[in-house]
Amino acid sequence: MAAAAVLDLNLGYPGVDDSKRLRPEARERAAELIRERAVCWALAVKSAAQVDELNPLRASMLAMAEAFGALKVKPGLALADGNAAPPIDGARVVSVVRGDSRSLSVAAASVLAKTARDAMMAELDLLYPLYGFACHKGYGTREHLEAIRRHGPSPVHRLSFRGVLPEGPGRAGKGGKPGNPGGSGRSGGLF
Repeated sequence: MAAAAVLDLNLGYPGVDDSKRLRPEARERAAELIRERAVCWALAVKSAAQVDELNPLRASMLAMAEAFGALKVKPGLALADGNAAPPIDGARVVSVVRGDSRSLSVAAASVLAKTARDAMMAELDLLYPLYGFACHKGYGTREHLEAIRRHGPSPVHRLSFRGVLPEGPGRAGKGGKPGNPGGSGRSGGLF
């Protein structure tokens, strides 16, 4: 999941911060404020199968580029969270390490992406109740990995993530070795 946001900096965005610093209720309030006050915003998502095929970093970069491309107003400068630059045409891209704690725009995008991902996990929990998606939000918790061991992976699990399939031949993920999450990237989620 990736998001892009163009903010009107003449308006206030109280409560908007790095999504990891906010409690769920505060994140939801911040997301509502961003959606109301932003000049425009957009989301993009890559499926588990796409992440397996591309690897987490490449999938993340493409999702960021798609979110930027979906904006109704295209700024000339795009700030990207992290140390890699997504392939964005028509704008200068600057990578900002820990951008969600250093830039209001990046923080706003992180809040939108996190709340959208959490909502998606709640929906997946209804479809696949054996896995507890609403509780662990797709991250590789002990409970989540135990559910996978008990029930096998669901259609929405990343098969290249360590712990989803047994070690050895037949694991999914281009360029990944057995036991490797399928490439480098910051995403720790199984979905």
